[in-house]
Amino acid sequence: MSGSWEHVDVDDSNDMSVDARDEIVIGVLAIQGSYREHEALVRKCHPNARAVEVRKGSHLKNCRGLIIPGGESTTMANIARRFGLFEPLREFQASGRCVWGTCAGLIFLADHIERGSKLGGQELLGGLDVGVNRNFFGSQIDSFECQIPWTATTGTDEPPFRAVFIRAPAITSAGPNVEVLAKYKLPESKKAKLVGTSDEGRDEVIVAVKQGKLLATSFHPEITSDTRWHRLFVDMCAHETPYELPTEDGEELVPFCRPLDLPVFDDSVMAPVEKN
Repeated sequence: MSGSWEHVDVDDSNDMSVDARDEIVIGVLAIQGSYREHEALVRKCHPNARAVEVRKGSHLKNCRGLIIPGGESTTMANIARRFGLFEPLREFQASGRCVWGTCAGLIFLADHIERGSKLGGQELLGGLDVGVNRNFFGSQIDSFECQIPWTATTGTDEPPFRAVFIRAPAITSAGPNVEVLAKYKLPESKKAKLVGTSDEGRDEVIVAVKQGKLLATSFHPEITSDTRWHRLFVDMCAHETPYELPTEDGEELVPFCRPLDLPVFDDSVMAPVEKN
């Protein structure tokens, strides 16, 4: 496999080229999953955007938005509860700041898990008026890539985007105030697997939505070179004011070993995918 990598230095604390008043700080929940990839794309998509890793409530200070990455939703929920993060995350969301969930993050934001819930259930942030099928696209071996038409913004003739589904959920119901941004047309092979289930006869599923200041995607835009979804979210956050903590934070530091910075993904090193 050949291709080029574009290295992005995530730590820009000494970069004085952007006025702090114009800086758009985006928090990325960094307890599990693909948070480093999101950080790199935030940096790449907008000259004024900076990503910070969130592992405790105080890390949300000055953030205008929060990304909840893909990973394993039950594991993320267990770690968030152990770190005492649920309440700070709920306070941040209730303050009216923007939140984006990808894959497992979508499950985190959903009001309902309609199918595939873990035995005994799992704790959710909620707030997004959708129902999800947690394992709609199957197990890890069923992961796939495809091209989906870009309809998240209007007024321009945008090319389709590469959607990477990794053991992904699907949105199977959405409330009246939910704006559908992308759908995936099911192939005949997937329709055949739905026979005998409550989803039998379904031709497509919703894979991206927006409701007010909440954004959610079933797929992983952070592992492609396409920055449009991150730019969409940063543009949402640009209108917000930096978040002020509601109370003094007396939490203890969460021990963590910081890994090396990741490069930005370049689609030239990925196998081509067929259009739907």
